[in-house]
Amino acid sequence: MLSGTDIEVLTLDAFPQVKDLVEDQDTLEGNALKKAREVFRLTSLPSLADDTGLEVHYLYGEPGVYSARYAGPNASYADNVKRLLKAMKGVPPRRRGARFRSVLAFVAPNNIEKLVEGICCGVITEEPRGGSGFGYDPIFLPAGYQQTFAEMGMELKNALSHRAKALQLMESLLLEYFRSQ
Repeated sequence: MLSGTDIEVLTLDAFPQVKDLVEDQDTLEGNALKKAREVFRLTSLPSLADDTGLEVHYLYGEPGVYSARYAGPNASYADNVKRLLKAMKGVPPRRRGARFRSVLAFVAPNNIEKLVEGICCGVITEEPRGGSGFGYDPIFLPAGYQQTFAEMGMELKNALSHRAKALQLMESLLLEYFRSQ
């Protein structure tokens, strides 16, 4: 995202003092902001963090913030997909609308905190399709496409995904911030 700029991007691997970041907030925004604040506190460096969830309209936004642990605290991706498909069993196609939502939080010195979100709308399929990707990719069919995320090549998925949209929005904020430093 920031190739061609003078901004150096480091991952958490460079900071062993940052242990597992707990996602215990009740919103994606809360989790993303909590993680970015904690990394900033521990590193004193501008920090970027995200949280992502699948929001199914028929299920009033579930699994949402609990997407990674929808089937329980130690659930696998397959367990989560199985639980969601069970909850959607018999739901007609017109009521299977869903969206992936990613929230990115940026925290920097002088109390700078910025949030952006990226959304990808689609529907939940009746059964898993495809072998790529992870999480709910095999049952999420983006609007306007005939392939689930798990059936798409990574280049196409990354071009239209919720994360890609959030990163595009965040890129201009990051460039503005670092140019002003």
